[in-house]
Amino acid sequence: MRFGTDGLRGRYGSELTEDVATRLGVAVAEVLAVDSFVVGGDSRESTPSLERALVAGLSSRGAQVERLGLAPTPLVAHRAARTGGAALVVSASHNPFHDNGIKVFGPGGAKLDPSSETAIESLLDRAASITPVPDPPEGPEASVVRDYVDHLRSIIGGRSLAGPRVVVDAANGAASRLAGDALSALGADVEVIENRPDGRNINAGCGATHPGSLAEQVLAREADLGFALDGDADRVIAVDGAGRVLDGDHIMAMLAIDLRARGALSGDTLVVTVMSNLGLRQAMEASGISIVETPVGDRHVAEALRAGDYSLGGEQSGHIILADHAPSGDGLATASAVLDLVARSGRSLAELGSEAMTALPQTLVNVEVDPAGPPAAALVAETAESISEVERQLAGTGRVLVRPSGTEPLVRVMVEAPTAELAESAARAIAEAIRNRSMAR
Repeated sequence: MRFGTDGLRGRYGSELTEDVATRLGVAVAEVLAVDSFVVGGDSRESTPSLERALVAGLSSRGAQVERLGLAPTPLVAHRAARTGGAALVVSASHNPFHDNGIKVFGPGGAKLDPSSETAIESLLDRAASITPVPDPPEGPEASVVRDYVDHLRSIIGGRSLAGPRVVVDAANGAASRLAGDALSALGADVEVIENRPDGRNINAGCGATHPGSLAEQVLAREADLGFALDGDADRVIAVDGAGRVLDGDHIMAMLAIDLRARGALSGDTLVVTVMSNLGLRQAMEASGISIVETPVGDRHVAEALRAGDYSLGGEQSGHIILADHAPSGDGLATASAVLDLVARSGRSLAELGSEAMTALPQTLVNVEVDPAGPPAAALVAETAESISEVERQLAGTGRVLVRPSGTEPLVRVMVEAPTAELAESAARAIAEAIRNRSMAR
């Protein structure tokens, strides 16, 4: 296996096995050469076995390992920042239960740099023997949880989150035990749903990839707002009191405007990926906030934040990085920041979200290409005129993004336009041009 945008990930038992996990542990220990590691994982049925194999690999090279058991990715990364060690998380994030993965963080809980990834990959093919280790603990020790909650409290300046009634969808994932206790400790009036993991129900019709179920519960419980985490809790999607879903773009818009008003938005700049909606860009321009754009992937956002010493960035999917407080995304930290904004402003999330930005209708079409035919990148280049024609038709009122997938034989076509109908017809026109070009070869 090779690193993707966030560590290793694949189908458990075929693509990702205990042998792979052990070999990764050995390679990580040798390349990073730190004294200690923090290891945690999500609620998938395969996670404990993979965690044991990973720890065996680390330990075989003399590494000291602190095992947290069931723990959100941000808590594991935060613990590494506290100890100065590196961190590994057994999780496939928002994927279904039959997949799993291993995320690797460098010393201090920072995203792993590309050169370290390359060095680790070069060692993965070596054989390694699995030495049995004990089962992981059920979860972090109470002192570790308290330290993480104190970290969340520092993000909101020690203020209370009392006021709005909140529903949190824990995606039957890594934050199932923690989400309610953590936010309650900060003063929030919170109810938690989808917090009974059984090894197979992680992300199943719930969480950040399925926020519609949370929207229904916010309305049914007459709550003021809600948050949907993903399986490892490093991203979050919000829902307002009217049941309207607010994605990562809306969350970033609200936080950026608030931070700038308080003089806390470094460089008056927001870091986003190419997938962020044109409406966000327009709203930031109107608010005097500059945009730095990166390729898709929160790792690229993290790199741009470090390079420019900026304080806020993220993805439409809900990976939000509050860089003054942590080097990577944290769903509970982001939820706390949004709740703090609501409490301080005395306004509803619906009002704040509507004023922050208006999203343009967006259509995404995945065009399958023949793996044996021309590369997806070549097809994109060969249909450049068709793409330019759609851009001319939009005449600055919309946006077109066409890119080959980095993991599948697909070309992804995204179009934003003033109306949903125009966005759909424009995306279909480009997709058809790509298909025709592919068939012609």
